Amino acid sequence: MQRRFTLFVIAAMAGGVVVGLIVHQAVTDPARISQIATGLSVLTDVFLRLIKMIIAPLVFSTLVVGIAHMRDTSAIGRVGARTMGWFIGASLVSLLIGLAMAHVIEPGAGLHLTVPATAAGGVAAGALNLKDFITHLVPTSIVGAMAGNEILQIVVFSIFVGTAISAVEGRAPAVLALAEQVAAIMITVTGYVMAFAPLAIFAALASTVATQGVGVLIGYAKFVGGFYASLGLLWLAIIGAGFLIIRGRVKGLVGAVRDPALLAFSTASSEAAYPRLLESLERFGVSRRIASFVLPLGYSFNLDGAMMYCAFAILFIAQAYGVPLSLGQQIVMLLLLMVTTKGMAGVPRASLVVIAASLAYFHLPQAGLLLILAVDHLLDMGRSATNVLGNSVAAAVVARWEGELSEATQPKVDGLEQGR
Repeated sequence: MQRRFTLFVIAAMAGGVVVGLIVHQAVTDPARISQIATGLSVLTDVFLRLIKMIIAPLVFSTLVVGIAHMRDTSAIGRVGARTMGWFIGASLVSLLIGLAMAHVIEPGAGLHLTVPATAAGGVAAGALNLKDFITHLVPTSIVGAMAGNEILQIVVFSIFVGTAISAVEGRAPAVLALAEQVAAIMITVTGYVMAFAPLAIFAALASTVATQGVGVLIGYAKFVGGFYASLGLLWLAIIGAGFLIIRGRVKGLVGAVRDPALLAFSTASSEAAYPRLLESLERFGVSRRIASFVLPLGYSFNLDGAMMYCAFAILFIAQAYGVPLSLGQQIVMLLLLMVTTKGMAGVPRASLVVIAASLAYFHLPQAGLLLILAVDHLLDMGRSATNVLGNSVAAAVVARWEGELSEATQPKVDGLEQGR
């Protein structure tokens, strides 16, 4: 199914470019080209509305469930604190690399896209001062916050609800079960929505190439190349941080998780590599207790590649439309992404949902999502493999801190079966 979807995405990209070039060359009347682009925009507008439709319930349910289960971390105590401390540090480094590289490369600077009329008035509104930002964090009505997709207000309410569930005697099993069911339903709904992505990709590329010409493809090449260059720096940072703790064994660790990382890259899914990754870490010498604890948390709270991508992509969109983001807004963006990227494990194209919510918060054109949608699957492959590497290093580091990192060995057969 994943392979078929990949083929659909590739076909949609190729078809969109070809159709866009044909229209751009064959039609000389700009008004006619604009009319064709408007017709294609029906598909893209519907897809964007579907994305907006799922943001509030998806973020609320996944964050509540993730925070409610954090009581397991506090019960384990020292291991949980060390794990979360590493995750927070890795998240900050990932976001800063994405932000810095977007400023250095400026992948969207040459596109010179026009801000849609519906978004033009909102750009200035994104410049909140400190007082406005703090007061805006707290919703006067959670219903109103969800109706307006006010992502930070939803996050604040979700933190209160998730914390309350974990603090209640017995952890309110009925409410927690309901939240888990809602999260599972919304993840399924997200999968349905993303099934329309190839149509939206075709329409977005055809419309963009038809109006902008072949020059826009150069902008895409710069975006994709810049992102993978940023991933290279992030890999060096992750491996370097691992070297500080586990020293020379980090080379063996990279070799041990090569196959799971390649699986994640080829399927564009870090979750698909989970069973093989657990097996590889045990073979490397990470104890079953540590690996079984760190990896599930990592898949929810330590998606290094996805976090870096969100920061990089949001600045790319802002640059493409010529919308400047102040230093204060960029700091707020980092804090926002630190929270909204948590608890999104297993959500198809979760980064698109997070980016869509961030665009709405900073009043950037929602149409910018279509710019990255066209190449999102290609980039998803790289960030999935990065997620695997980041969680592998985290597990090995925590195991070393706990004295549970042994020499490389072959795990027992029954242990492998349990890992699966």
